[in-house]
Amino acid sequence: MTRRDLVIGADRSLTAGTTRRRFLTWSALVGALALTPELTGTAAQAQPPAAPPSDYPFRLGVASGDPLPDSVVLWTRLAVDPIAPLGGMRPGVVPVRWEIGDDDRFGRVVAQGLEFATEADGWSVHVDVRGLAPARDYFYRFLVGPHASPVGRTRTAPAAGAPLASLSFAWASCQKWEDGFYGAYADLARSAPDVVFFLGDYVYEYGIERKGARASLPRPESASRETLQLNDYRDRYALYKTDENLAAAHAAAPWITTFDDHEVDNNWASQISQDEGADPRLFLLRRADAFKAWWENTPVRLTQRPVGPDLQAYRRFSFGSLVDFSVLDTRQYRSDQANGDGEHPQDAATADPTRTITGAAQEQWIVDGFGSASTWKFLAHQTVISDLAQIENGQRVVGMDPWSGYEASRHRILDAARDRGVQVQSIVGDIHRTIVSELRRDYRDPAPAVGVEIATTSIASGKDGADVDDTGAAIAAASPHVAFGNARRGYLRATLTPTEWRSEVRVLDAVSVPGAGARTATTVTVPVGAPEIGLG
Repeated sequence: MTRRDLVIGADRSLTAGTTRRRFLTWSALVGALALTPELTGTAAQAQPPAAPPSDYPFRLGVASGDPLPDSVVLWTRLAVDPIAPLGGMRPGVVPVRWEIGDDDRFGRVVAQGLEFATEADGWSVHVDVRGLAPARDYFYRFLVGPHASPVGRTRTAPAAGAPLASLSFAWASCQKWEDGFYGAYADLARSAPDVVFFLGDYVYEYGIERKGARASLPRPESASRETLQLNDYRDRYALYKTDENLAAAHAAAPWITTFDDHEVDNNWASQISQDEGADPRLFLLRRADAFKAWWENTPVRLTQRPVGPDLQAYRRFSFGSLVDFSVLDTRQYRSDQANGDGEHPQDAATADPTRTITGAAQEQWIVDGFGSASTWKFLAHQTVISDLAQIENGQRVVGMDPWSGYEASRHRILDAARDRGVQVQSIVGDIHRTIVSELRRDYRDPAPAVGVEIATTSIASGKDGADVDDTGAAIAAASPHVAFGNARRGYLRATLTPTEWRSEVRVLDAVSVPGAGARTATTVTVPVGAPEIGLG
């Protein structure tokens, strides 16, 4: 029996006119199906203990994430051969010891424990270490049998409400493996910021052709096909994590991570795949597998572990009294893209107040966050709030997938910030170019700026790029609110103080060859309390 037969047989009465009540029931059913071994390829039942692997099992590196004043999450995933099916691991339970200390030689171990890696979770380990001191650097490692992992550095957040003179942070997105090498991460790792935000497209679901920058490098057998089921997604994460610069960046600082579309399927929206003729029931099974693989490969807490096709990804992080970062999920609850997706003039469909990019519950959560006493309020999320308009055939067109296709969501959230006297800042990814722009509720009628948005370019997606390309020139010509653009690959690193947000646009002239260095294309400054953009 195929996966399709199991789903369709579960509820033959389901039709395209599914009600909300029936969808919720069906969603629970799909979640249960998605967790069955026949569908996921895992053995969920208890496994016997396994002997420690004789080969080195930490080839996917280590990571930490989601820092709180007293806690960080430590992560690793065991694989003796990342290119082999299941990472070359044998069935069974593998004991994994962990240590966290004050220095990288573990002269004083402040916490330690034992976890168990199993096939059911892809041999991943998530340790939520509690009882740590705020605003402190720590070092950590994992141990399996005679093998020790690389040592990672992490850092806790400051105590709630504590004064903070500065925070260093970076943000990145879009790292299509076959498009180039991850030299940007070597630069980021050397910077060792307090925290890194990864804002979506950690992996890409497409089949990988043997061409481009990494054509000669080994890859799993599954890499040639699109990821559709759990083990395919697991293989894809393992392939990406073999990059030594990505591993170094994970080991250099705690990461706060969210997903966008390619961790599942291009431009998906809620339970809707954009693939023509896709069965939404089968898509939810795919989404469940994709979410499971994302959780297994990401340093997040057990509270982010998915239940079937549902995952609580939006969450908020505070760093003393300086800043709140609201990390969003603009995929799971959004309405379908208007006008068939793509580029299109804004119209009644994009302005429809019943359509949403965040869902009602998350929207209210965002607005509630504006009431905190922190000096700065940031939204850290997937794609641009700003209109990035171009003129095509005499018409002003914008993307239907970003917030420009969901104007009512933008109005409601930015109006709420304005009404509360809050200046809101936005950091995003997705668009494979750096764009610095004013944040406004509307871009066709004159509207005052209420904040600043900086979109980071991609780590590798889109290949080498250029300082100015045709799309960038078209955006600049039709979007006067855009202050800067650059289409090279790279990332953003920033320093935030009580008076200023200062960001460096770090770019590489080539990602098609390994070892290329990074440079600063420009520096962006934003003063507290005023949506003003300084470049220099």
